[in-house]
Amino acid sequence: MSRLPVVAVLGRPNVGKSTLVNRIVRRKAAVVDEQPGVTRDRREFEADWSGRHFLLVDTGGWELNPGEELTAGIRSQAEAAVSGADVVVFVADATTELTDDDQGVARLLLRSGIPFLFVANKVDSPKRDLDTDHLWTLGLGEPAPLSALHGRGTGDFLDALIAKLPPEEEIDQVEYVASLAIMGRPNVGKSTLLNKLAGEERVLVSDVPGTTRDPINLIVELDGEPFEIIDTAGIKRRTRIKDDVEFYSTLRARESLRQADVVLLMVDGQRGATHQEQRIAEELAKSGVGVIILLNKWDEVTEDERLHTEDSVADRLAFVSWAPVLRMSAKTGSRIHRLPKTVRAVLETRRQRVPTTELNRLIRKWQDAHPPPVRKGKRARVIYATQAETEPPTFVLFVRGGDLGPDYLRFLENRLRDEYDFMGTPIRIRTRRRHQRPEEETE
Repeated sequence: MSRLPVVAVLGRPNVGKSTLVNRIVRRKAAVVDEQPGVTRDRREFEADWSGRHFLLVDTGGWELNPGEELTAGIRSQAEAAVSGADVVVFVADATTELTDDDQGVARLLLRSGIPFLFVANKVDSPKRDLDTDHLWTLGLGEPAPLSALHGRGTGDFLDALIAKLPPEEEIDQVEYVASLAIMGRPNVGKSTLLNKLAGEERVLVSDVPGTTRDPINLIVELDGEPFEIIDTAGIKRRTRIKDDVEFYSTLRARESLRQADVVLLMVDGQRGATHQEQRIAEELAKSGVGVIILLNKWDEVTEDERLHTEDSVADRLAFVSWAPVLRMSAKTGSRIHRLPKTVRAVLETRRQRVPTTELNRLIRKWQDAHPPPVRKGKRARVIYATQAETEPPTFVLFVRGGDLGPDYLRFLENRLRDEYDFMGTPIRIRTRRRHQRPEEETE
């Protein structure tokens, strides 16, 4: 396969970089909003044009004199993206006067020596092509006029971009890489953990809740094995979502569940599991993803906090008691070395299969010792069982007579977990009557 060339999109805040990224990838992948600073970390997307594939990197707004620690971090992330790019796309706003930030980006590009494309965004009609004259003073040559919002000029721009990409290089085929999503409440330490695993300041870390807006994907090697790590925005309750940015950030965090094999659910070791962790865990169990619970900041907790946190996890997260619990510190790296082994164990249990003959023998044994209760004058009987799927393990029971009921399905799930090591993964049990659709399910 070919190594994907890297294209970084750069510019000051609110010039339309994320809108252009969404136009190129042909979907609403990046959060877009009128308020500046919505994009904070560098985020990568696979894109293609005319059969040529490349990696597109959306960056936060570059500012010459960032006034706060958070905006300084955004600038650093943008500059890191430029240093690793094969081509840079510099986006300027044709509808406004040049700023010191625009001048600073231009100087950065000229010093870097990296090939670049200079585009004037928000040129929505041919009448506005002349509005780009003032951009010539940046010394970057003629800007390409386009409208990222309406698509005007983007085809010509992409043709020019493809022409600047380096020749395709052949590399070894990359094998499947398991995905780990880091989830939890805002400001619980998710980005700190990702940076610790990556060995670099890959995403912004701030005391300001909601620093991460988009899921951040990158490949990290843990104990010599590559994993895709997804750092998500903190999931908030719907009633606490204040604006469109938070809404779409939370939506994208939930969409990350579709990509993940295992979710690392982070809990603040000083505050314990709250109602919010309970709601997140419910979503994880329903989705069928593997789960590992991480009690963060464990090296900072007092004895009272430790007892409170452990009690809260046992109480509020009892329905995912099958999830392993690791105590660690994302900031110092304490006990993180236990994580790779636990992840591999959870991945293995999710792929586990129970032989049909053995499964039916166990089901008959459990039924004989503990028959299903009589419901509406009928007692159900499992006449055949099979494991239909893995990831997550899914069992189908063919039933005769009455209904098994959710309480008996939980009983069977507990017996399966006693017999086999299904650590870290939900189990799905479905019941069927012959010639009828599934009528019950437990997770």
